[in-house]
Amino acid sequence: MPVYLSTALIYAGAAVAEIVGCFAFWAWLRMGKSPFWIVAGIPALIAFAYLLTLAPSNHAGRAYAAYGGVYIAASVLWLWLAEGHPPDKWDLTGTGLALVAAAVILFGPRGG
Repeated sequence: MPVYLSTALIYAGAAVAEIVGCFAFWAWLRMGKSPFWIVAGIPALIAFAYLLTLAPSNHAGRAYAAYGGVYIAASVLWLWLAEGHPPDKWDLTGTGLALVAAAVILFGPRGG
């Protein structure tokens, strides 16, 4: 599998896991849902942390920085699909910029 595709899958999985885990806590603390929501949230956050370690980078900080762009895109998608609020042109513009920045950070040529 090409590195770009496997990286996209790793980051997409990490983003879903992180958003699900964080939303479980949001639902409990901000929406008055049962504390049992965090029972699903904790394993999701563990999966997020594990998946992020699979990113193709020799440095954690670079992997995390690049992931930030993917997280922004996933959050805007969550806003639309889970919360029913379609993104506006500024959400989409910011998402595009974040993804370009993430690609530059992760795949940019490195000097010696």
